[in-house]
Amino acid sequence: MTLQSILLWAMAFGALIGGGDHLLGNRFGLGKRFEEAFQLLGPIALSMAGIICLAPLISSGLSGIIVPCFRMLGLDPGLFGGILPIDMGGYPLAMDLADNAQIGRFSGILVAAIFGCTIIFTIPVGLGTMRPEDQPWFIKGILLGLAVMPAPLLIGGIACGLPVSTALISILPIAALCLPLFWGLLRCPQKTAHGFQVLAKWIQKAAILGLTLGAVQHLTGTSLLKSLTPLSEAMEVVCSIAIAMLGSMPLAELIQQVLKVPFAWIGRHTGLNAASTTGLLVGVVSVVPALAMIPRMDNRGKVVIGAFLVCGASTFAAHLGFAVAEEPEMIPALLLAKLLGGVLGIVLALIVTGKQKFSS
Repeated sequence: MTLQSILLWAMAFGALIGGGDHLLGNRFGLGKRFEEAFQLLGPIALSMAGIICLAPLISSGLSGIIVPCFRMLGLDPGLFGGILPIDMGGYPLAMDLADNAQIGRFSGILVAAIFGCTIIFTIPVGLGTMRPEDQPWFIKGILLGLAVMPAPLLIGGIACGLPVSTALISILPIAALCLPLFWGLLRCPQKTAHGFQVLAKWIQKAAILGLTLGAVQHLTGTSLLKSLTPLSEAMEVVCSIAIAMLGSMPLAELIQQVLKVPFAWIGRHTGLNAASTTGLLVGVVSVVPALAMIPRMDNRGKVVIGAFLVCGASTFAAHLGFAVAEEPEMIPALLLAKLLGGVLGIVLALIVTGKQKFSS
């Protein structure tokens, strides 16, 4: 049995225990996660389905600029797709632009799940919702997470079948984009965060436009735009993600419960308070609740959670669900890259902040 099959069976087990616990009245908290996974179907569809519908149009619009520029630099144009999150159109855009489907999968799954999600979601949402006094610590963590990002992307690229030389070349655009991001977060974090928030809002508007056009086309049978992906096909992808999350979220909750004791031990030996260690467990499932816990973390924990979320955010929820739906063979590489990057971010943050416990 392959690792991919083992992971799929593990998620099936998660769906079984989640659904069973829900039937028993949510005695162990697994049923609640099962229900939450299905309730995410709407938000995921709202952010994803429209972009999937528009992906061929976006690709054709960008191809005249992006494709020649990337080819001139000796890069596959599909790498550009990774600038969008995996669940906001990164994958279909990468695959439409890519000359090499293997690089398209690398960009649309791995890069989009790490780099795209960080710049379009984690940074703008995090800095836009947290207290001003928390932001410097969180930004420091984000910078440390960006510093280790190339390593898990390189290893993940090799794990998904790219030659070492191709994987090295493929992460160069990400490293180049990280430089102005570094500078912006260091010198003018508020303006940088605002810029990402504006970009995220425009992506959301594009998603709504695509969803609207797709719905009209589906209901009337008229082809408003010939290259528009049918909404029914987009919803198949969204539903597949939700089905995978029915298993991954209860399973992640079970893992959290099992690991509470060792994480408490880690907290005692690193100086992290309970909110900080819990935030790491929560963040591997969902970014938003982890960000909401930051005010209760000590300052060292705020740095650590920022460094972890760059690569490790939402590993066992939407990102894993998308890989199951679209590219099951990419599951091992995705988990390897995200978890390795998350761990490296934690280790670097602990080293940089030292052993002392900071005041809250």
